[in-house]
Amino acid sequence: ASDGRQGYTVSEAPEPGPRGMAITLHLKEDAKEFLSEWKLKEIIRRYSDHIAFPILLDVQPKAGDTKTAEKAPERVNEGGALWTRPKGEITDEQYKEFYHHVAHAFDDPFARVHFTAEGQLSYTALLFVPSMRPFDLYDPKRRHGVKLYVKRVFITDDVEALMPRYLRFVAGVVDSEDLQLNVSRETLQHGAIVAKMKKVLVKRVLDELAKKAKEDGYDKFWTDFGPVLKEGLYEDHENREKLLEITRFRTTHDTGWTTLEAYLGRMKEGQDAIYYITGDSVSALRTSPQLEVARAKGVEVLLFEDPVDEFWLPEVGPYQDKSFKSLTKSDVDLSTIKGDETAEPETAPEEQARLDKLIAKLKLTLQDQVQDVRASKRLKESAVCLVAADQGMDLRLERLLKHHESFTGQSKPILEVNPQHELITRLETMLDADGAAADLEEMAFLLLDQARIIEGEPVPDPGAFSRRMSRYLAKSLVAA
Repeated sequence: ASDGRQGYTVSEAPEPGPRGMAITLHLKEDAKEFLSEWKLKEIIRRYSDHIAFPILLDVQPKAGDTKTAEKAPERVNEGGALWTRPKGEITDEQYKEFYHHVAHAFDDPFARVHFTAEGQLSYTALLFVPSMRPFDLYDPKRRHGVKLYVKRVFITDDVEALMPRYLRFVAGVVDSEDLQLNVSRETLQHGAIVAKMKKVLVKRVLDELAKKAKEDGYDKFWTDFGPVLKEGLYEDHENREKLLEITRFRTTHDTGWTTLEAYLGRMKEGQDAIYYITGDSVSALRTSPQLEVARAKGVEVLLFEDPVDEFWLPEVGPYQDKSFKSLTKSDVDLSTIKGDETAEPETAPEEQARLDKLIAKLKLTLQDQVQDVRASKRLKESAVCLVAADQGMDLRLERLLKHHESFTGQSKPILEVNPQHELITRLETMLDADGAAADLEEMAFLLLDQARIIEGEPVPDPGAFSRRMSRYLAKSLVAA
């Protein structure tokens, strides 16, 4: 007996009854929903659906109700735990049906992991990777779909420590033999047993994905789930190498996906780094000015468009002794790489002097808006581009952080000019012309705004940019 507040008492039944136990609950007025048939079925199926013993629900008509016929007791729980059966006895159709049940999904699973761990820690796991991206995959509140059981009794589906965030699309069950049925949520979130489980579960899932990566259909899976898996490259140091093996990349080599292993096999003689560039879309990146010399030399460049790329790329170390290097940083020099491009003619001393003088003029004019102005080693066709300082933050990362109000500073980019471009050589001839100082200053701001637009940076003063552009367009029409 219990008053529902604290403790309970056990006493001998006044009369011997049938073998077993009868528990009578007296419910308060605000708990009458637990007397409804559908509510009782929901609770039984949620917590005891896989108990090996049958659970019968005997619903009797209310006193005085002559219209409702008496029903025979109905078995509510399914009574079988698929994961406890040997894998050889389970068909693909049964696995698929169980996946639909546990994940509340309609697609076919892309991959599954079914194993039993024995020893100091005993448990069975049956996990599924979906083939169709869940609609809320990028919702910060989404949790993984792995349910924890203890001896086939459902405990909870809210153990964040059981699966990392980057595997939040995984669904399934883990059934432990070592945990207590009354285990607390606090123990689960911070306990050593769950931590050990997580380590093995993650390894098993990644190993299975590594197998699937060698089969047809993996590219489609990566298109849907790759941005989430790449979160693990930033968060999971222990499994970073395995994640890099199953990661797929867009590159300038072709329009499909490729691997780092394939990229290394295509590296040019003298190339000592894995070059990459980040931006808002792969299509825009393919026409980026920063790629021009790399393209001319036949150097393959990785193209990254997912916001998460900005965070994991600076964190990963070398891959097979080759470090990742951004083409949007100022320290990039591809001159040591042997390529098929035509060698640039040597710059005559007087030409170099004019270039130095122009750069000095641009620096003086733009000193409040750029960190430096320098001749570019990466431009081939474009006149200008913006890059970040060697140890600075990539321009796109800075934009992302500002968008989320995580960065309030204002770093200054470096403006690079192409000495071989006709526009730059024309500006050099204006240096000594009478009355050209004002025009040179106007052109300096136009060049900077042009570089901002190419980089995806906002133009601080669109009105001034429009007036300058209109003025010089009108001059060119008159000259024509």
